[in-house]
Amino acid sequence: MSDAQIEAGCGEAKAQGLRAVVHAHAADGARKAVLAGCTGIEHGTMLDDATLDLMRERGVFFDPNFLVSHNYLDNKPKFLGIGNYNEEGFKYMEKAEPMLADVLRRARAKHVKIVLGTDAVAGAHGRNYEEFIYRVRDGGEKPMDAIMSGTSVAAESLGLGDRIGTIAPQFEADLVAVAGNPLNDITAVRHVAFVMKGGRLVKYDPAR
Repeated sequence: MSDAQIEAGCGEAKAQGLRAVVHAHAADGARKAVLAGCTGIEHGTMLDDATLDLMRERGVFFDPNFLVSHNYLDNKPKFLGIGNYNEEGFKYMEKAEPMLADVLRRARAKHVKIVLGTDAVAGAHGRNYEEFIYRVRDGGEKPMDAIMSGTSVAAESLGLGDRIGTIAPQFEADLVAVAGNPLNDITAVRHVAFVMKGGRLVKYDPAR
């Protein structure tokens, strides 16, 4: 896209009070989107420190997406040969894994607002919670930081930080409880025992 197209898309969204989330791996595209007024950057595999600094200054949210590449690699035989899913592409995905961990660590150090998303593709739906685990195991995140990226920070990124994402009076009672303590073992997020949405019980598994 040209600079004018990026500015039109992100700028008009901002003018209308809407969000504009941009998929950008490289620093150049991400920087242009941030300057144009976007509210979030997805992937950001090759973001440099200057772009991360700009994102922090502008309050732009960052979602590095670990699950999507893991899903492709874990299901390589199912994707290989479809469209541009070839050996070269899979080698690039493998190369990108440590790059994602690096940019996440640098973004945290610079206090960029990091949200939890997955860019989930076939095979990943219903397993989005694995992103918490990849963030901690591969990205070096603190468990609480990873959890907050999927709760209060995510709510803020949606413009709903005054309604959801926090357990407090006047907030919607959206609750998830797991068996075990995810602060000690982040894989506890795989074992959901209780779900409440808007104060209504959705799931309760007393066996857990």
